[in-house]
Amino acid sequence: MQSKVNFLLHPIRMRIMQSLLGGKEHTAQEISQKVSDVPQATLYRHLNKLVEAEILEVVKENRVRGTVEKVYALSDQLQSVTAEEIKKASRQDHLNFFFSFLTNLLGDYEKYLQQENIDLEKDGVSYRQASLYLSNEELTELLTEMRKVVAKALDNDPTPERKLRTISTIVLPQSTDK
Repeated sequence: MQSKVNFLLHPIRMRIMQSLLGGKEHTAQEISQKVSDVPQATLYRHLNKLVEAEILEVVKENRVRGTVEKVYALSDQLQSVTAEEIKKASRQDHLNFFFSFLTNLLGDYEKYLQQENIDLEKDGVSYRQASLYLSNEELTELLTEMRKVVAKALDNDPTPERKLRTISTIVLPQSTDK
């Protein structure tokens, strides 16, 4: 079986997990409303993979008109297992994880550019890089504030006015090698 980190880096699985952040519990139907561009069969396939990998768990089963509706939540083990796995990963593993992340990001951007009508300014498309001198404490404070701002928008439901937007961050210290 693939590592849990590789599961986390898949763009559809990332979006499914994002819909459950903050201790939320959702049925497949509720998750499908959050990831409305994902076909139902694909959604169920990824839900099953996430459950098999113990990243998601079924926390309830509701009887609905003769069928069983599962309610999903992020696994309690997810954070510690992932942190442990990341600590144990080799340098090559980390390079592979990062490459996978960049490949997913590149694929999303390519899909955007292949749309019939694009307007980078109107759509809010941007990519920027800023180098900042920060102490460890200042970096932690900056990232905490950024997480708070993003967390406010994570609960937004899809509407005709809202486009699904991906915001990616990469934080790297500059090499001290000369």
